[in-house]
Amino acid sequence: MTTQPQADRETTSNVAIVDGSNVAHCTEGEPPHVANLLAVREKLCEEGLEPIIVADAALRHQIDDPARYEKMIDDGMVRQAPAGTDADYFILSFARELGASIVSNDRFRDRIKQFPEARDRVIRYMILQDEVVLERRTHRRHGE
Repeated sequence: MTTQPQADRETTSNVAIVDGSNVAHCTEGEPPHVANLLAVREKLCEEGLEPIIVADAALRHQIDDPARYEKMIDDGMVRQAPAGTDADYFILSFARELGASIVSNDRFRDRIKQFPEARDRVIRYMILQDEVVLERRTHRRHGE
């Protein structure tokens, strides 16, 4: 499969791949929350983006509301990486193939050599009292 040369350097679509495990776990000191996934998904939709949530298979065993999370999987709202694999590879691969942004606070250090363009695709976020703030930086700080 070939991609446009620009696809490796630029975000070229309105798709946003959400690092589901990272987002679910962002509430420090607490179990992962389904509400975090829903809040980020809603914010992306409000901004005209098409969210695709990709999560590790282990998340279903850790999440605070397993029944609701399973329904999200059944409804296709969450895509689960195969058991025993790291979702990061799939997140980075889909983002490259689709020209998509990545919503995550992960720095993907173990995969950055294979996916150097990820630095320019990542949208950092914070969730505070169910409000989501997305950070889009146009210029990266050195060392990131």
